[in-house]
Amino acid sequence: MWKMEERQQVEETVQDKRKLSGFDFWRRTLSSAKYVVAPMVDASELAWRMLSRKYGAQLCYTPMFHASVFVRDPNYRKEAMQTCPEDRPLIVQFCANDPDTFLRAGRYVEDVCDAVDLNLGCPQTIAKRGHYGAFLEDEWDLLKKMVELCHQKLKVPVTCKIRMFESKEKTVLYAQMLEKAGCQLLTVHGRTKEQKGRFTGLADWDVIKLVRESVSIPVFANGNIQYLPDVDRCIHQTGVQGVMSAEGNLHNPALFSGDCPPVWKMAEDYLELAEKYPCPLSYSRGHVFKIFHHSLNVHPDIRDIIASGKSLECFRLATLKLKERCLADAEKHKTNPELFSTELPFPYWICQPYVRPDPNDKEKNKDKRTVKRPLEEKLQSPEFAGMSKNKVKKLLRNPLKKLARSSEENYEKCVACANIRGRKCSYMMCKNCCKVKTFRETLDCKGHRIVLHTKNSSKAAFDQKKKEMEEKTAVHEIRMIDKCVRVKASTQGNKEEREEDRLADMDLETENSMELDSGDVQSETRDFTNLSNDNLTVTADPSFKDG
Repeated sequence: MWKMEERQQVEETVQDKRKLSGFDFWRRTLSSAKYVVAPMVDASELAWRMLSRKYGAQLCYTPMFHASVFVRDPNYRKEAMQTCPEDRPLIVQFCANDPDTFLRAGRYVEDVCDAVDLNLGCPQTIAKRGHYGAFLEDEWDLLKKMVELCHQKLKVPVTCKIRMFESKEKTVLYAQMLEKAGCQLLTVHGRTKEQKGRFTGLADWDVIKLVRESVSIPVFANGNIQYLPDVDRCIHQTGVQGVMSAEGNLHNPALFSGDCPPVWKMAEDYLELAEKYPCPLSYSRGHVFKIFHHSLNVHPDIRDIIASGKSLECFRLATLKLKERCLADAEKHKTNPELFSTELPFPYWICQPYVRPDPNDKEKNKDKRTVKRPLEEKLQSPEFAGMSKNKVKKLLRNPLKKLARSSEENYEKCVACANIRGRKCSYMMCKNCCKVKTFRETLDCKGHRIVLHTKNSSKAAFDQKKKEMEEKTAVHEIRMIDKCVRVKASTQGNKEEREEDRLADMDLETENSMELDSGDVQSETRDFTNLSNDNLTVTADPSFKDG
């Protein structure tokens, strides 16, 4: 009995360690996630994912990473792939067009995510130039190799995000091919690659439903999600396992919670998380613009503060100013709501989606009032006629900058070769020749910003100063040592003199005592001598006669 239980435990452990697939992967690893934040370039970074999770998102994708850059550039890898223990479940998305590169990129992240996704839905022009995203949808053999290889070699499942074809039948075959190659979860965007920008239009949920009925793996739907009721309606209509949101989530991060909070509340929450999970400032600026989209049409001066902001503190300042104005308008709205009547479903200070105007509705677009930005107003002036926006921006930043050169302008040649010389070069040379000359002769050239002589002079001056300081320090140390020696010698000499004086005193005392002793002896000897030399007269004593 005990052996059977132990064997069952071992089998369960092996089962847990085995890579899950299909619906087991969706239920156990992704916890049956239904509310999904889409992969968005420069937008679904860690701070935004954590904000979305705070307001109901159950699964998040990273921004799309370039697999080739991710493999070869460790700095890009470190900056792009940021996560934390609370950022799960998480799927990392790559764009790739080579099986080995896709596999190597996946191996870098397989230990910090729950799946690796292949982007087959990006319709942008840069994807066309880079030969990835939706522009690989006709290369089925390549896609099959990429998915098969990663399915066999990676520790985590492989998923795919696709767009539909004009033909429903081809879309179904496309999905079935990816499933057969090893895709374990499929996200279907109900638009073609031509439907983008102002021609986006509505997503076709019927095609998504057809794909869901034709495959045996979980399917996520993408498109037409603006409010939480849209999520339930999409799931009911298509039968998918989850719904992915991109644009709706950017304008209202609390979409999956069913709330429509004030714009300043979402901005404050996001900026707090951006402080905790740092990201490029351009990401934060883009998010604040999206959240404040409708509010900036009412308060355009706030837009300038955000656009010129150089730190998160600038965005906080803009948020605070907008909050004060919105609160004042909200008080007015309570007593007189007619003042704020617009086509929006909610007042402008409430988070709500942006609906693109229909390009075919010309009358409505003609009557629509647009607020011109300062740059657009300047473009209308004769001074900037015929210039692009980028040139106008450069000219506004630097009025003295010469943007265009006349075709009649004569270019002087380098004195050392046939190339055109630098206009401000001190030696009338091109940059390469100037470099050679300055490095050989140790010179400066202000025109080409070469300061070799200055650097060397500065280094020489520094070295000389350092040498002088070392010499001064050495002289000072010698003087201190000499002084110590003199003090010590003086102390020692005084001690020896005192010892000599003491010994001299002792010798003097000894001599004096010896002189005294010798004087006594001499006096006694002298007395004795005198006594022996005197004539002694002895008188006979009658008492000693007989003796």
